[in-house]
Amino acid sequence: MTQFRAAAASFIFGIVAVFTSAPAASARQTVAYEADVPPGTIVISQRERRLYLTLGEGRAIRYSVAVGRSGKAWSGWARVNGKHVNPAWSPPEMVRRDNPHLPDLIPGGSPNNPMGVRALTLDRTEIAIHGTTQSMRRSIGTAASYGCIRMLNEDIVDLFDRVRVGTQVVAIP
Repeated sequence: MTQFRAAAASFIFGIVAVFTSAPAASARQTVAYEADVPPGTIVISQRERRLYLTLGEGRAIRYSVAVGRSGKAWSGWARVNGKHVNPAWSPPEMVRRDNPHLPDLIPGGSPNNPMGVRALTLDRTEIAIHGTTQSMRRSIGTAASYGCIRMLNEDIVDLFDRVRVGTQVVAIP
């Protein structure tokens, strides 16, 4: 009888552990990745809806991202030209045309600021790699933005800490 109770307790504990485990904190993982770019380069695959930070030796950190929607996605080379913590956001004109109700400025740290907790601005007009709001998290893995690359807040914090101003970025279709 004692063996039965121990087995039953173990079985029940296992089920409880499965159903109470917290979801993964982020969508990032280290993967095999061959690219003809120097280590430290950010590669954005529009088709895959993934961002890779190349590590060298055939490896990269892969992040799930939201990319530009049809007609808004960009490709080519850029460089990180700014790193911002809790950035404020002013809607660009094309966003304002589609969403005239938006305020002129959403302060940094505001829960409805679409830039999230970090932003890496690029040397392209109004394009950044940035976090997101809680309500926009479900857009990760889709083509949803006006050209920016949207990441989970926990992932942009990780990427932000790994790159510097001047880091090369390439977006491929």
